[in-house]
Amino acid sequence: MGEALTLEEAAGYLRIPQDTIEREVNQGKIPGRRIDRTWRFHKFALDEWLQRQGGRSVLLSQAGALADDSTLAQLRSDIYAERGRLEAPS
Repeated sequence: MGEALTLEEAAGYLRIPQDTIEREVNQGKIPGRRIDRTWRFHKFALDEWLQRQGGRSVLLSQAGALADDSTLAQLRSDIYAERGRLEAPS
């Protein structure tokens, strides 16, 4: 099915501290499963997570940057009009 890693192995594989991985997995940001008192991670799931992080991080940072932009509503309206689509209600 795939290689299962311990917390220590996952930390080494991702090259980040164990406490960071544990915090992130507890918040549902990194895929992992707690069995009794130990964490297990599928290497395949970690690889997929790593691949998704690039685009998702950029998108979230851009969305946050635009949140206070007073021209955002007009920009959205212009984009939908250019595409010939009705804007979805927010």
